[in-house]
Amino acid sequence: MADYAVINPATNETVREYPSIDDAALTAAIERADKAHRSWKTRTVAERAAVIGRVADLYEERAETLGAIITREMGKPITSAMGEATFTASIYRYYADIAESLLADEPLPLLGGTGSAVIRRAPIGVVLGIMPWNYPYYQVARFAGPNLLVGNTVLLKPAPQCPESAEAMAAIFDDAGLPADAYVSILATNAQIEAVIADPRVRGVSLTGSEVAGAAVAEAAGRNLKKVVLELGGSDPFIVLSTDDMDGIVGKAVGARMGNAGQACNAAKRFIVADHLYDEFLAKFTAKMAERTPADPQSPETTTGPLCSTRAAERLEAQVTRAVEQGATLALGGGRRGAFFEPTVLTDVSPDSDAFRQEFFGPVAQVYRVGSEAEAVGLANATEFGLGSYLFTTDAEQAQRVADQIEAGMVFVNTTDGEGPEVPFGGVKKSGFGRELGRLGADEFVNKKLIRVG
Repeated sequence: MADYAVINPATNETVREYPSIDDAALTAAIERADKAHRSWKTRTVAERAAVIGRVADLYEERAETLGAIITREMGKPITSAMGEATFTASIYRYYADIAESLLADEPLPLLGGTGSAVIRRAPIGVVLGIMPWNYPYYQVARFAGPNLLVGNTVLLKPAPQCPESAEAMAAIFDDAGLPADAYVSILATNAQIEAVIADPRVRGVSLTGSEVAGAAVAEAAGRNLKKVVLELGGSDPFIVLSTDDMDGIVGKAVGARMGNAGQACNAAKRFIVADHLYDEFLAKFTAKMAERTPADPQSPETTTGPLCSTRAAERLEAQVTRAVEQGATLALGGGRRGAFFEPTVLTDVSPDSDAFRQEFFGPVAQVYRVGSEAEAVGLANATEFGLGSYLFTTDAEQAQRVADQIEAGMVFVNTTDGEGPEVPFGGVKKSGFGRELGRLGADEFVNKKLIRVG
């Protein structure tokens, strides 16, 4: 089997195989991206923003075609896949719209002396993005949008199962008027990527992926003194301490767990519920989860499709089996048919079990009962991950108090709809470091150059 191939997870059909790039072509690609940077960085901010704005237009215009591609590649239901394309457009649009203010000189008040001082944001060169399969367009936009805007050029390594969407994205940049080789898609092997990171013309690396991949990339980047941004796994808590609308919270909980068939690093995975609400929450949550029957991702009515591959579903099945063997109660689901996996609910997960420490990358929820606010916070933080979190309470003071104590890069209080192009995304602990999106995302791979005039 080729390193890059489109294998439809709904049917297990190999749609098309793609050859990996050879070493000579990879070296030439780096050289072309470096040469393109020297030209692209001289364009005005307005010129670069105009290109990024046109990219946004094309994502909107091609949403249906783009959606069909990732439905084939990784099984995302077609309606959600088209939604990803339009949300991706909003990211490029955001950066195009705020370009002038984002890159304006930042005056520094001087404490002594005469003259002036400013921070000027300048590009650093070629940056490498290593992107995942679960949100093929959205993840690339978070990386490529701000970097191209500031004047960097991009080498993009897609996931092995997403070469067709990689082709489509490269075509959009070409059609939008981005200069040749300012964005280059490379179908490289993992061994080749280590050489790319070591190349002195590549000045930074951004990876979204697993903890194992993040550690390997960080090690290679560290040896070569390269800036790195890592967005890794998560085991996000969903804490329910009080409510006057249990049905509303349950609906949000199911949505937070089941989006993209549960294949999201920042999906809610551990549901931590106050004792007096636990029984009602569990009954209603389990019933609602049971309604999310996996189905044909090409149907517009489908809300839950297959996992990204049969192998991923088998891996998840093994995790669930192991959890039950170690004492967890299977309150719902656990069944698998090819790459399709039933919505699953586990309770009674012991702190001594593997499941307590693992990330379940699929439609599997763990539900915990807690007797106090302090116990809820302790359980929420009892993980090596620290990406996102959700907190529901009717007590405003409690909301602020608990939010301050949660060890995560993001805390969403009384909402599961708090994301947007302007909102920074990232985590702490083994969920990685650095930020994407918003103004912070545009500051990761720039030279914040001091210019002091006497």
